[in-house]
Amino acid sequence: MTAPARSALARAENDPAGLSDEAYVDLLAADGEELEALAELADEVRREVVGDQLTFVANRNLDTAVVRDPEHVAALADEAWALGATEVCVQGPLPPDAPDRGQLDLLALITGRAPLHVHGFRPAEVADGAARLGLSPREFLETARDAGLGSVPGTAARILDDDIRARLTGGTDIPAARWIELITTAHEVGLRSTATMVYGHVETPADQVAHLRTLAAIQDRTGGFTEMIAMPIPPEALPAGGFPDVQREHGPHADTTRETRALYAVTRLLLHGRIAHVQAAWPKFGPGLTEAVLRGGADDVGGLLLDGVLDPSAGAEAGRALTLAEVEALAADLGRTPRQRTTVYGDPPADRVAVLRGGTP
Repeated sequence: MTAPARSALARAENDPAGLSDEAYVDLLAADGEELEALAELADEVRREVVGDQLTFVANRNLDTAVVRDPEHVAALADEAWALGATEVCVQGPLPPDAPDRGQLDLLALITGRAPLHVHGFRPAEVADGAARLGLSPREFLETARDAGLGSVPGTAARILDDDIRARLTGGTDIPAARWIELITTAHEVGLRSTATMVYGHVETPADQVAHLRTLAAIQDRTGGFTEMIAMPIPPEALPAGGFPDVQREHGPHADTTRETRALYAVTRLLLHGRIAHVQAAWPKFGPGLTEAVLRGGADDVGGLLLDGVLDPSAGAEAGRALTLAEVEALAADLGRTPRQRTTVYGDPPADRVAVLRGGTP
């Protein structure tokens, strides 16, 4: 083990969140025995914070475009409820030809059918919804909250650095400061959110640490993040031709297993005392990598993504449902107890648990 890694790990044992940026960068490069020691430490911190549970939420995805068909929305909400879901995750921007009140209409359609928690509207979609209605983002979020919005996704954060965001999207992303403003406003009006990172493109380990520091600072101000999720960038999200000028380990052809394990472990350490839950992005990983990050700092597998039969293609993660049996088998392999949770990590009503398990409410 190298001297910098040995020193950083020794200090992290006593103060996981107290290392310098440089020390976390050293840990992100961990490999071999260093990586195993880092993952073991992150797993110990995980155990101290949340115990030996493997949590999950029963949810389904719904594409915002379905607002054009209210009857279909109602049927999808009914099906999600019948399957035992507690959450509907609304994904994607409002179609240009949708009514200006489309997001609010969607909330009313879903919550009018069943008491489902609606998790929806990324920061850019909040800005769009507000502009369509001539409201400030705060006014829009308050209106949406009162109409049934339960929480917002902290996605599209990518890396909160404007140069990186511009390279990834050709300048179409909202600025990092705007993303921070919108997610902070959501927290201020009482809406919790996830925190995210998309990695494996042009960012450096130092950029990853800076991103985590930004999220930590937001959490210090608002306490609004429920969990942290790090996701590798999918190849289809990279610009055509990639980034030929970037000579580094990261990217679609990198050793993503090593990088992902190190990043998840550092995430657990750096955010210790701020964000209790680290979610394994299982739709982006294979079973092996999912289990690896759960052994190295992560404690949650997120949503089951129940497909149903009415519209199994709804949402960007269509076809990637996780069954209750698979969660229970994974928990057994990890030596943990599976626990169904709500979106904000509470306990769901007993009737919801019973329906998901194939019983009657």
